[in-house]
Amino acid sequence: MNRPSARNALGNVFVSQLLEALAQLREDRQVRVLIFRSGVKGVFCAGADLKEREQMSEAEVGLFVQRLRGLMTEIAAFPAPTIVAMDGFALGGGLELALACDLRVAASLAVMGLIEATRGLLPGAGGTQRLPRCLGVALAKELIFTGRRLSGAQAQALGLVNHAVAQNEEGNAAYHRAQALAQEILPQAPMASHFFKRARGRSQVSTRQASS
Repeated sequence: MNRPSARNALGNVFVSQLLEALAQLREDRQVRVLIFRSGVKGVFCAGADLKEREQMSEAEVGLFVQRLRGLMTEIAAFPAPTIVAMDGFALGGGLELALACDLRVAASLAVMGLIEATRGLLPGAGGTQRLPRCLGVALAKELIFTGRRLSGAQAQALGLVNHAVAQNEEGNAAYHRAQALAQEILPQAPMASHFFKRARGRSQVSTRQASS
């Protein structure tokens, strides 16, 4: 992701570009692992583009939130394993994007959180469902209610990220660790990963239906 002028904030055009890229990659049978990273140093994703959102009508905001949810759903349903490399801030929708991925790697000093409550908003792109599945309901509620920010090291201690690594001078240590993790996945049978993801997705749907 490379939208430096807005710190990779998720606006309408940017979301469309991500959806288009996902659609193309989904059809590419050579893709065995997909890594999400930032081309903007010090930032993974600042969340939804609030400046753009301020210009929207209430109806337009509703449609935009639906598109954000659709993006996260497409990421979660991507057939190959997905890894997110957070080398900087991952706030609001940025963390929701990370939660939609299968595996998460962060620089130890990266900052992440569902901070919507501090701005009078709610996590609208799936974070309220995915964070409890990752950390448990009680802890997820605490983090959402408080809008607390976590470092990569703190997130690893809680189980929110798989790996936290010391940042390097280039600012891409998490990306390098994500690449190494992808290299471990590549030799494995691709269909095994694909069927595991499908089975896991069905299990989560069944659990939601049973609880509703």
